[in-house]
Amino acid sequence: MTATELLVDLRGRPIATLDDFWEAVREPCGLPAWFGRNLDAWADAIDARGFSEVIDRHATLTVHADRQGLFADTDDPKARALAATFDGVRNRLVLHP
Repeated sequence: MTATELLVDLRGRPIATLDDFWEAVREPCGLPAWFGRNLDAWADAIDARGFSEVIDRHATLTVHADRQGLFADTDDPKARALAATFDGVRNRLVLHP
């Protein structure tokens, strides 16, 4: 692991569903084809590591996204559950207006 940050910038990209999110982070995070595309698998990939050599090479992961679509409604259970997978230290979700 290096002391660098993996920055995934999804701003300007429509993220209306969790499937949209998985598709958007798949390539920049180096997620394998067998990645489970669910919140448990994502939490393991960004916290426990061992799923992606790309994520594993970085000390931190920061995902930037627009506050629209999936992230527009903070009461949406799917959006809340996704946001909860980020610990705020080793991996962060930053929402922009």
